[in-house]
Amino acid sequence: MTGLVLDDVAIGLDGRPLVGPLSMEVAPGEVVTVMGPSGSGKSTLLAYVGGFLPKAFVARGRVLVDGVEIGALPPEKRAVGILFQDDLLFPHLTVGGNLAFGLRGSVRPAARRRAIVEEALAQANLAGFADRDPATLSGGQRARVALMRTLLAEPRALLLDEPFGKLDAALRQDVRAFVFARARDRGLPTLLVTHDAEDARAAGGRVIEVGGGPPRS
Repeated sequence: MTGLVLDDVAIGLDGRPLVGPLSMEVAPGEVVTVMGPSGSGKSTLLAYVGGFLPKAFVARGRVLVDGVEIGALPPEKRAVGILFQDDLLFPHLTVGGNLAFGLRGSVRPAARRRAIVEEALAQANLAGFADRDPATLSGGQRARVALMRTLLAEPRALLLDEPFGKLDAALRQDVRAFVFARARDRGLPTLLVTHDAEDARAAGGRVIEVGGGPPRS
């Protein structure tokens, strides 16, 4: 495993440069933070890596995961997980159903899927929550369910698009620690974008600043 590589990535809109050119390597288990003010192109960068950049943008540069170039692949084929500010749990599914959604279809039978979901909930300190309605969860519990659902899809890289921004200060600290610990335990190269210096400090890795000129680290 060689991690996540961005090679000479540059993104523009309406003839105006937004991001880059930017090159970086994110090793397995490493968290790299991209910081910058609103409108500096941080989320746009993640959209390019994840494969859901709107067609209005013009982009160039290679994205590789474990040595495989993924730029021409659709999002569902890139094996890249992403967490947003909103947890995006499905309200019509139970907590367990939300986690099972992340599992590959080849994971059979139903009893094995249920066992994997139960183990994931135990790891998130949510044992016994499988049949709960997501609406009954706290913000921190919902954030943990969203992360475990992402991890059950077995991504090879993780993107974090300001996922702690809507949490209060005390909860944010706990959820940050949970997310970063799981990413490192699983050896996932992780790219975090944020405008919050506390997020960057908690990540504990390299920080690349964007906006107001060429990227700098």
